[in-house]
Formats: sequence, C-alpha cells, structure tokens
Amino acid sequence: MFELNGKVALITGGSRGIGRAIALRLAENGADVVVNYVRHRRDAEETVAAIEEKGVKCLAVKANVAKEDGVIRMFDEIREQYEHLDILVSNAASGVLKPAMELTTRHWDWAMDINARALLTLTQHAVPMMKKGGRIMAVSSLGAVRAVPNYTVVGASKAALESVIRHLAVELGPRGILVNTISAGVVDTDALKKFPNRDEIIGASLERTPLGRLTIPEDVADLALFLCSDLAAMIHGQVIVVDGGYAIQG
Repeated sequence: MFELNGKVALITGGSRGIGRAIALRLAENGADVVVNYVRHRRDAEETVAAIEEKGVKCLAVKANVAKEDGVIRMFDEIREQYEHLDILVSNAASGVLKPAMELTTRHWDWAMDINARALLTLTQHAVPMMKKGGRIMAVSSLGAVRAVPNYTVVGASKAALESVIRHLAVELGPRGILVNTISAGVVDTDALKKFPNRDEIIGASLERTPLGRLTIPEDVADLALFLCSDLAAMIHGQVIVVDGGYAIQG
C-alpha cells in the first residue's frame, strides 16, 4: 500500500526536525532519499546513516535553496546519481521572528525567498525529472492563515507558499503530478525554540488541542507518506492540516 521501492525523494531541510522525520518515513517504505541541508553537516551525516540503515540509498547535498544557483548545483548532483525524481518535499524554512513594525526589507525578502520562491524554483527543476504519478509537497504552518505574535513575515511567506501550491496544482495536474500542502500544528522542534514566547505557545497548544498532545515530526511524516501513496490519488491542490484538532477551536 505504501511501497515506494524504486522511487527517489528530495527533502529540503531534511537533516533535522520535520524534514528528517519525512526522510526516514519515506526511506522505511523503500524510497531512496536526497537530503538537502545548508548548515548542519553533522546532522545531515547522521540522517544519511539512519536512512541507509533502512536498506536504501541516501545522498546529502549542501545547498541554499533560497538561491537559484544553489538549486541548480543541487540538481546537477542529483542528476549524476539518478535519472528520475518522484517526490519533492519543500520543507526548508527560515525567517525573522519580530513584530511587524520592526521588520526590514531584508527580513521580508529572506523569508519570501526561502519559504515561498524556493518552492517554485525547486519545482521548475524537479518536474523535468518527474513522470506521471510524481508528488510535490510543501510544509506550511497555521501561521499562514492566523495572526501569530512575531510571525508576520514568516506567516506571510507561508501564505504565499500555499498560494503557489494551488497554482502549481492547476498547471501540473494534467501531467499527473499531484501537488499539496501539509500544514503542521505546533511542533516542538529547534525552530520553535527560536520563539521568544515558546513556553506560552506550547502551553496554549496543549490546552486547546482536543487530542491532548503536541504534534510531533512523525505525525507530519505519516501524512507525507500517505500523500505519496495511491490512496491519495485524488487529493490535489489541498492544504491538509495535521494538528490534533488545535485549529478547530478558533
């Protein structure tokens, strides 16, 4: 049902957190994996080792996906190893956590480039390597549709990301390539540690989540695996939320 033998998946920001969990879940089900990272080489090496323990191949590629030349070099390396790419997960993200009145043009451009425009650049290079049945996924957050303290520019970039996914879905659907967004709830990763009000966010999430716990990276990975399967053949252009019910309480 979830057999991915013979498929190749690229996960950006795949060395840690949600990206790592997705990479491992796809590898467990037979996919060869390309792990993209930009700074944390040791984490990438550890992730490669963990993936190869699953009996599949793994390639780690250092590249800043916010820069087009970095994406070009990354795909040059991928094509040296693989003739095709079946799954693209745009997970790498960054951004400045500041009140709106303290943001600069540089903050805005950085968040938009890595969180939204990178998806477009990655897709433009990935699609020529994809056949019918390919999957493209982007990892978003509830901040795309909700006002979250200090999240202005990141939330705006995630909203742009979700819009790009919808437009790609219309354009790539006729090719048989499925395109969707995974919107994660509050996940306690290294990224959340950068929030000045982290403890408050976690406490509020636990209180408001009907299932009584935080979303973990493996929850997001399970959804990614489902979207790669034949069971998701008619799920296209959607934003699918995995948050234990947090978002339904207003």
